[in-house]
Amino acid sequence: MSAVVLALGAGAVIGLALGALGGGGSVLAVPALIYLLGFSPVGATTASLVIVALTSVTALVAHARDGNVRGRTGLLFAAAGIGPAMLGGALAGRIPEAVLTAGFAVVAGVAALRMLRSRPAVEDAVTVRPGRAAGAGAGLGAVTGVLGVGGGFLAVPALVGALGMRMRNAVGTSLLVITVNSLAALTMRAGTVEGLDWAVVGPFIGAAILGAWDGKRLALKVSGHTLQRIFALVLLAVAAFMLIDAVL
Repeated sequence: MSAVVLALGAGAVIGLALGALGGGGSVLAVPALIYLLGFSPVGATTASLVIVALTSVTALVAHARDGNVRGRTGLLFAAAGIGPAMLGGALAGRIPEAVLTAGFAVVAGVAALRMLRSRPAVEDAVTVRPGRAAGAGAGLGAVTGVLGVGGGFLAVPALVGALGMRMRNAVGTSLLVITVNSLAALTMRAGTVEGLDWAVVGPFIGAAILGAWDGKRLALKVSGHTLQRIFALVLLAVAAFMLIDAVL
């Protein structure tokens, strides 16, 4: 099967995840780029940031039109994590790759189990405290900085669990967090963008953007609790795969 066909298929799945679940893009993109398309880990990480940033912007616009994005909370959440993410990124260079992979799997698994155990989100307005949002954002930035991911797969559980945000608002707001974090990370990797295989990355991005629109429509048809469980199951699958890869 050609690389372009694989890129189109993987991009569609990742776009669907971002549009419907507000996260999971970088978690799915990096393994797809490495194991399906033969990218190096560095190239896969950079390409993933480009793919997730552009796809998240598309999905973000769609969710914002429906009033599902809490801009103030999202910007505060993202801004609070920039500094810790940079510090975490510096620390990650001194940690063995297998340990980072195992740590990624553990964090993803814990987040998934928390989502599965939590009660269905209440469909009422929720008052979010800026201090709590900043604290959660800083913690998320530190973790995602060390693990080298965009953070969407942790942002949704944090917005729902730590801040009490209902699921649809968490999905939309997490897209804002992902966009800011991805663009910030790309500014630190500008020198590696030019070396990407755009014949593969381009179709990947196109399919992901189209998938994000379908994912947004799916989010309107499926209950928040169902989306939460789907997201948790995806996280568990990714966590199991990454843990096995780290051990073997």
